[in-house]
Amino acid sequence: MKKAILFFSLLISVSLSAQTKYLHCGYVLDCIGNEPLEEQTIVVENNVIAQIRSGYLTATDSVEVVNLKSYYVMPGIMDMHVHIEGQSSPTRYSESFRMNPRDVALRSTLYCEKTLMAGVTTVRDLGGSGVNVSLRNAINAGYVKGPRIYTAEKSLATTGGHADPTNGVRDDLKNDPGPKDGVVNSRDEAYKAVRQRYKNGADCIKITATGGVLSVAKDGMGPQFRTEVIKAVVDAANDYGMVTAAHAHGAEGMKRAVLGGIHSIEHGTFMTEEIMELMKERGTYLVATISAGMFAYQKAIENPRYFPPMVRKKAIEVGPHIKDTFGKAYKAGVKIAFGTDTGVGPHGSNLGELQHMVEAGMPAYEAIKSGTVGSSSLLRINDKYGTISSGKMADIIAVNGNPLEDIKEMQDVDFVMKDGVIYKHK
Repeated sequence: MKKAILFFSLLISVSLSAQTKYLHCGYVLDCIGNEPLEEQTIVVENNVIAQIRSGYLTATDSVEVVNLKSYYVMPGIMDMHVHIEGQSSPTRYSESFRMNPRDVALRSTLYCEKTLMAGVTTVRDLGGSGVNVSLRNAINAGYVKGPRIYTAEKSLATTGGHADPTNGVRDDLKNDPGPKDGVVNSRDEAYKAVRQRYKNGADCIKITATGGVLSVAKDGMGPQFRTEVIKAVVDAANDYGMVTAAHAHGAEGMKRAVLGGIHSIEHGTFMTEEIMELMKERGTYLVATISAGMFAYQKAIENPRYFPPMVRKKAIEVGPHIKDTFGKAYKAGVKIAFGTDTGVGPHGSNLGELQHMVEAGMPAYEAIKSGTVGSSSLLRINDKYGTISSGKMADIIAVNGNPLEDIKEMQDVDFVMKDGVIYKHK
C-alpha cells in the first residue's frame, strides 16, 4: 500500500513539474523595450510566464524545452475587431435566411481555429447573433480551439440603422425591433439594451454610431445616435465594467460618439482633425480595420455581383479612405489599438493588417505593440496580457524572420502558445 501511494505521489510530482517549459528564444520582442533581446529563455509554469532569463537555461528531465533559437518571439496578438460567426461571400445575405444558429456555430469553429493559428490569441468580437457567446464559452472550456473571446454579443443600432436586424427584408418581416433585439432610440432604451446584452453574456458593448458599408441600407456615413443616447449606453456599460466601441465612418456620428464617452472608434474613415484632437484629449482609441476597407473595395471592383448593388456602391466610396485616415491619426498622436474586422475579409488573414499600418507610416514595432500593449490596455487586461514579462499569462507567438525589417513576416506565424499550451510549432 505504501509503495502504491509513493508511486502515485511520484506520478503527480512528475505531472506537475512537466508543466514547466523552457522556451529557448533567439530574439524576444517583449513589447516593453525598443529592441529585441537576444538569446533568452522564457520560463513558463503552467499558463504563466514565471521569468525571463538571459542565455539558454539547462533543463532537467522534467522540464520541456522548446527550441525557438532561430525565431523572433513576442506576445500573442490581440485583435480588437472581429466577427467570428461569419465571413463575407456572395451568398452571405441569403444565408441569413437559410442557416440555423447551430449551422453558424459549427462553421464558426473553423474560423476560431484559423484565427488562433494565425497568431491571434485574443479577440474582441463586435457583433453577431449570440453564437459568439457560446463560442467563447466552448473555447474557455477546452471544447474548441480558438482565441480568447471578449464579445459584444449583438451590436446596438437605431431603427433602420447599421445593425438593425430587419434592414433589407420584405415588409412583413420588418416589424419593430427594440432593446431586446439591440435596437434603441432613447436613453431608457439604451440602458435596457445594455442590460440585455449583459444578461445575454456580453463582455463589452458596441454601437453603430453611423451608417455602415455592408448593411443593406443606403446611408453609410450619416449619424445614427444622439449624443445623450450614446452617453446613456456608456454609463450603463460602465455600471457593468464593460468597454464600449463605436462603429463610425462619418464625422458627425464619430464626434458624437467621442463626446458621449465611447472608449474606441472603429474604422474612423472620415475622421477630421477636430475629432483627432478630441480623441487625444479624452484618451479614445482608434481601431482602424484597414484590411476590411481594402477587402470590400477590391471585391466591389473585381466582382460587381459580390455584394448587393446598394452595398457595392458604399464599398467603393468608403473603402479607399481608411488607410489614409489611419496614417493621419497616427501622426497626430491618436491612441491606436489593433483591429481588422475579419469576417469582412477571411478569418486567419488578421495579421495582414500590420502591413497596411506600416505602409501608412507606423513603424513596425509600434504596429506590433498596438496589437499587444495597445489592445490589452483598451480591454483593461494589461495586468495579465500584452508583454513578455514575469507574471503575465503565457500567450506567446513566434515568426522565423525579423518582422522589424519586413513586417510581412507576421503573416506566417510559426509558433502559437495560448495559456501555456502549444497549439502550433512548425
